[in-house]
Order: sequence, then C-alpha cells, then structure tokens
Amino acid sequence: MGGLLIHGIPKFRLPRDIVENTINEILKLGIKVKYNTELGKNLDLGKLKEEYDAIFIAVGANKSGKLGVKGENLQGVCGGNELLEYGGHPDYTNKTVSIIGGGNVAMDCARTIVRKGANKVQVIYRRAREQMPAEDKEIEDAIKEGVEFLFQNNIVKINGNEKVESMELIKTELKQKEGETRLVPVNIEGSNYEVKTDYIITALGSYPDEYVSKLGLKLNKWGSIEVDENFKTSEDKIYAGGDVSGAKGTVAWAARTGRKAAKSILKDLY
Repeated sequence: MGGLLIHGIPKFRLPRDIVENTINEILKLGIKVKYNTELGKNLDLGKLKEEYDAIFIAVGANKSGKLGVKGENLQGVCGGNELLEYGGHPDYTNKTVSIIGGGNVAMDCARTIVRKGANKVQVIYRRAREQMPAEDKEIEDAIKEGVEFLFQNNIVKINGNEKVESMELIKTELKQKEGETRLVPVNIEGSNYEVKTDYIITALGSYPDEYVSKLGLKLNKWGSIEVDENFKTSEDKIYAGGDVSGAKGTVAWAARTGRKAAKSILKDLY
C-alpha cells in the first residue's frame, strides 16, 4: 500500500514510517483491501461495474517519457520513474551519470544516485534554473550533495556501440514565442559539443501505462483518462483522479483530487 509514496519517493525525502502510519489510520476507517490484483490483468473493469455502484481509478501514471533522439535504446539509458519505482540500479562506482530533466523526479534520481556512490552526477536541463519545475529546496539539496547542473543545454543524440559512451549536447537560448506563457528553449546553431557519460536517466514527465488505453474510457491528447469537473469519466459509475487523470504531478494534488472525487461520488449516490 502507498503507491509511489513507498515505491517512488526516496526514503531520505519521505520517511517510510510516516507513510505507513497514515495508511494504517486510513485502513482503520473500515476499508477493505484486495492485494495482488491488477487492472487489465486479473481485475476486469466490466465486472467491477456489475458489482459496485461507483469505481474510482487512481492507478497513477509512472511511465517515463521518451527523449526521441538517436541512441536512446542503447544499454545504459534508463527511465527515471521506473528506476525509482522498481530499483534495479547498476553499480555506479567511478561512473558518470547524466539525468535529463528538471522536475522532482530528476532531483530524486540525482540525489539517489549520489548516495549509491557515483563519481559524478549531472542534471541537464534545456531551460534556465528559474524555469525548473522542481521545488527550490530539492534543487538546493541536490547542489549541496554535489550534483552538477548544466542549464540551457539540450540533448541531440547518444553515442555508443552497444552501451552509452557519450552524448551530444547543444546550448539553448530562451525566447518568448507567441501563444506561449513560458520562455521557449531554442537550440543555438553550431554550439554542439560532446560529453562523456556512462549512464543516462530520462526524467521528462510521465504517462499512463499502455493498458489504460484499453479500458474503453475516453482519453485526452496526453493519454490520460478524461474527466469532468466532478472527476467522472466517459463511463457512468466510473471516476478517476490523480496522475492518471492528468492532475498536476504531485502527491498533494493527487490526494486533493481523491478527496474531491469522493465528495462527487457521495453526491451522485445519495
């Protein structure tokens, strides 16, 4: 129990006893839990609709986004979300690790890998620090722990035969474009250069697992379950919240959508 609070956010940022105590308090309310059940595998949405008056889907969205560059499939390129959730870290001793992205997942990956003994950990972000979506405290803590930052750099391609050996970066400049609220990074022609690295961790946002698209529910353009202002999906009796419904990617916002959806369900049922 606990989802990414247990299997995603590192212990040094969120102590496990806090999460476990919270879960126990919730379960004391009389909630029944069925373990070892997975939607799309041994849990069928159609059968649930026959059995229950309302269903709330909150399975999250923890599939890492792709870089879309040559060499992305080389050994040594890993998704940050999956790395935090499932572990499987290689031996980082005397290795250089590069994290692509600027959110809290990027910070969690960088700080975790520092603790696992990497020789050098660097975060590559295509915008300036002021545009980083990660919390300021997380950035400051990462800097204090020795993480290096390459701001206004974009990855062009990954080099290597079977395994990552280096990557080609290009510097960017920030420009205001019509219709955009944020400054947009634009590659500076001719500013390409090569950086040696042993591992590349992608932290470019997250998306729902593929099975979500097979549930028969209407999705938005990002592949998240589309919900209305009451968190109801395109199917009667089915609601959704948290990251799988496209909410802001934080624990606080996910919890908030769960609370609001619960109130909507109670209103509809009673």
